[in-house]
Amino acid sequence: MPVTAVLFWQVVLAVHIAAVVITFGVMFAYPVISLFAVQLDPRAMPWYHRMRVLLGQRLISPGLVLVLAAGIYLASDLHQWKLFYVQWGIAIVVIVGGIVGAFLTPRERKLAELAEREVAASGSGTVTWSAEYEALSKRVMMVDSFVLVLILVTVYVMTIQAG
Repeated sequence: MPVTAVLFWQVVLAVHIAAVVITFGVMFAYPVISLFAVQLDPRAMPWYHRMRVLLGQRLISPGLVLVLAAGIYLASDLHQWKLFYVQWGIAIVVIVGGIVGAFLTPRERKLAELAEREVAASGSGTVTWSAEYEALSKRVMMVDSFVLVLILVTVYVMTIQAG
């Protein structure tokens, strides 16, 4: 069997795909974690919201930079700038980064503060969420869903471009 050389753009493509999986994979786990956290231990919700802020800052944001950098390299090296999927991909990285930084992170901080206050107010009794917490939580969930749909559509757009 002949040995074929691995080209540098193929390595960058692998890095790009891995960065997408790592960066966005955690976002797909958030709804499940949130659902079980509320059911299993509502007192853990302040931690959950703070953890989302940290993951956004230390995993998602740097991951977006890596996804973008690898995508720019690939579009340049393969002369793909004029193709729709490249423009779409860049737009989605910028949109998701903006949504995470400008919308989700500040609201997760607020949810952590509200949850902490409400857990403390409940003493050792049952935690009851305020209308403010519930409303903000629903808004965050709706925006999360929108971001996840954008990511899935982007995976589709990137996949069919090869066809």
